[in-house]
Parts: sequence; C-alpha cells; structure tokens
Amino acid sequence: MTTAAIGVIGGSGLYRLFDRGDAESIAVDTPYGPPAGPVTIGELGGRRVAFIARHGERHSLPPHRVPYRANVWALASLGVRVIVTSSAVGGISARATPGAFLVPDQLIDRTHGRPDTFFDGTDVQHLPAADPFDPAMHEIAVGALRSLGERVIPDGTSVVIQGPRFSTRAESAWFRAAGADIVNMTQYPEAVLAAELNIGLATISFITDTDAGTADGDTAESADAALVLERMANAGPRIRAAIAATVAAVPDGYRARRLIPEAAVERVLSAPVRRDALEDAR
Repeated sequence: MTTAAIGVIGGSGLYRLFDRGDAESIAVDTPYGPPAGPVTIGELGGRRVAFIARHGERHSLPPHRVPYRANVWALASLGVRVIVTSSAVGGISARATPGAFLVPDQLIDRTHGRPDTFFDGTDVQHLPAADPFDPAMHEIAVGALRSLGERVIPDGTSVVIQGPRFSTRAESAWFRAAGADIVNMTQYPEAVLAAELNIGLATISFITDTDAGTADGDTAESADAALVLERMANAGPRIRAAIAATVAAVPDGYRARRLIPEAAVERVLSAPVRRDALEDAR
C-alpha cells in the first residue's frame, strides 16, 4: 500500500502541491465518509508527502462543511505521523499585519456543530488540549520560515469562527480584547483531531487582511472573499516554499506527542470504512 510519513493539508488558494504528472492520486475511503478529495502523494522537500486540499480541489466545501475527521483519518491511514497545514487568516492584533506569516500556538474555538472527536462512542478518551498545536512541530515551522527570510510572528492565538461569513466589527473587537492575534475558520477541529491520533501538527498562517478593520477603525484592508483569495494566490509561491522548508526540516523518525493511548488510536484507524456514507458535516 502507498504510504507517506508526512502530510500536508492545503487551505484556501492551495489546491495542488505537486506538478501534474509528478504525483500519485489515491481515493481513500474512511469510517467518516469521503475526505475532501483524493490524496496525492509525491516528493516535496526531499521527503515523501501526502497532500489533500482542505476545501476540495475546486474550493467547493465551505469551512463548516469540511470533512475534518475524514481528511485527518485518510492521511493517518496512509502512515502520516506529521501534518503541516496552511491557512488564510485575518490579523486582529497590532503585530499581526497583512503580508506576514504567523505560526499559532493557541486557539479559541468559536465554532459549533462540527464533529470534533474520533472518540464519540463507548471508547471514551479525554485529550489534553492545553497546547493544541504540537510544540516541537511549531518550532520547526517557525525555524523554516526564518530560514527563508520571511517575516514571521513566532506565536499567537487564533480565534476559529464558524464561517463562512467574516466577523462583525463588534466580534473583531471582542476577539482582540480577549488577546487573540488572528481569526480563521478551519484550524478547529483540525488541530485537535490530529492530536487525538498522536499526529504532530503545525499550521502556517498567512495574514491576508485586518478582519473587520484595525483597532483604530482603518478598514482599508478589511476582509472580503476576493481580497483573501487574491492575496493567497499572490503569496502561493511563498506558502509552498514555507511548507517545503518545514517538511524538509522534520527529523527522520520524528515522533509526535503521545496524548492518547496508542491502543485507542489503533482502534480508530482500524474502524471499518463507510464507502456509501457521507461525512456528517458535509
């Protein structure tokens, strides 16, 4: 069976990681229905990598309908133990300005109704989530961005909203007052689902806008879909380079934190697939 130890989940603007003809495409069945699309496996940063587009190959899945469990399970079933993700984010704090990268180490969940655990049956497991992103992978991603000479904010708190709408000005001010740096629609439950399978995940966030405007009321770079997609497209080469550098920096034999007993993880990965079912969130 085709396998890869490192996975990449591409966010808005990143729907293909490899050149056409340079990767193998695999349709993966999961216990949670189909993932967002086929998994492609190729070479990146000198490593064998499995890639999936979070929103589908044509951005056909809004944030609240992304099959997060199916995506993460599909990668894990191919042997992935490390995941690097990309995402477009709005800057809330004064330091989180458009054009910079931020690698979050904390998040605040403001979503609702999303299936957010693999352990929702009789096999009850409680994930320690004080540090939702893998600390070692976080440092690897920050180091990779610095090695490229990128402007990178090495830590920060991400507020994850339900989407697909953007924040109101009142919400944006509320998030800022709570100490958040960026706002996003997809980092939850992706990060905690990976942690439940003892996969080390780091998120490379590219700041495209100022959410609903800056603290002093400047709305010149406030969020709208056209602006976000345009800036993600323009930053595409930088984002791909950042992902490749992060992948290349992962040590051989890297082992992520063990937050859930391995026997419980194996039970999740050995669950029967649902070939004729759709993910509950789709």
